[in-house]
Amino acid sequence: MTDVTGAPADVLHTLFQSDQGGHEQVVLCQDRASGLKAVIAIHSTALGPALGGTRFYPYATEAEAVADALNLARGMSYKNAMAGLGHGGGKAVIIGDPERDKTEELLLAYGRMVASLGGRYVTACDVGTYVADMDVVARECRWTTGRSPENGGAGDSSVLTAFGVYQGMRASAQHLWGDPSLRGRKVGIAGVGKVGHHLVRHLRDEGAEVVITDVRADAVQRILGQYPEGVSAVADTDALIRVEGLDIYAPCALGGALNDDTVQVLTAQVVCGAANNQLAHPGVEKDLADRGILYAPDYVVNAGGVIQVADELHGFDFDRCKAKAAKIFDTTLAIFARAKEDGIPPAAAADRIAEQRMAEARAAR
Repeated sequence: MTDVTGAPADVLHTLFQSDQGGHEQVVLCQDRASGLKAVIAIHSTALGPALGGTRFYPYATEAEAVADALNLARGMSYKNAMAGLGHGGGKAVIIGDPERDKTEELLLAYGRMVASLGGRYVTACDVGTYVADMDVVARECRWTTGRSPENGGAGDSSVLTAFGVYQGMRASAQHLWGDPSLRGRKVGIAGVGKVGHHLVRHLRDEGAEVVITDVRADAVQRILGQYPEGVSAVADTDALIRVEGLDIYAPCALGGALNDDTVQVLTAQVVCGAANNQLAHPGVEKDLADRGILYAPDYVVNAGGVIQVADELHGFDFDRCKAKAAKIFDTTLAIFARAKEDGIPPAAAADRIAEQRMAEARAAR
């Protein structure tokens, strides 16, 4: 069923009426000459201009692309609030296969679309887009981060994303086992691409045992070649979540990793990973808690990257960014403490803190 606009009715319901909505602005972008079809979603500017990456993905339908943009933008509002940044939440998705459809002309057209918003939305990299792409976008749009150092940017944000997730794991270990050390712990990582391969390095440096999987065989082989000891691989995520003796599970690919089926068979005592929107639907966080599995909210622990790109807007300093990302350890512990105090799952506790910060910012206007 569609609305009078021609958009699927469920998408409009999400935007205007549901708890998942509340977005300030959604822009549908099209440039026929380059083939650009994109959605820019701004969830909130209560704390400042919306900041979030650009995802380039071959969505099956336009409705799926809009829904993903809405969900991702909302998540960025919460992530930026918990990271203590002066930014609201936004996200953009470009519909298409980045391997086939990405061109310089398309990226320039996308840059013009972002620039037309006059700074309400600041873009960066996400799945399917890279530093080189942001350099192209920046030629048409000054509200672009995640650029190369040669072009005044900070470069690859996955370095600090992985560092932040690592700090979240240390905080989870401190909360659950009374010691932040991960030495001797068995950690399963689903997805060893941009972020996952840096996370493997942190874990091996500390002496953790790592089990990996990825849909790309070359990514797995690269890690196994780098780490001949202490790292093993399994066929897929279904096998990974069932690994005996797993202490920590780190979803580092696309979202929805935690659902009714996976939670019931998960062997790990902690979930702490880099993927966005890990909870497939509301209620999964309670299922995790009921099974005694500690969940470190994804948008809290994976905020290292957005901390980096936000800093780029003010003159990038890596050491300053790393110090901010290190505070993810303390933030995660504070969320666990709030969850215990309020008798709610950590995901709900993080939401409450983020919502309070956004509400206070709106009230102060």
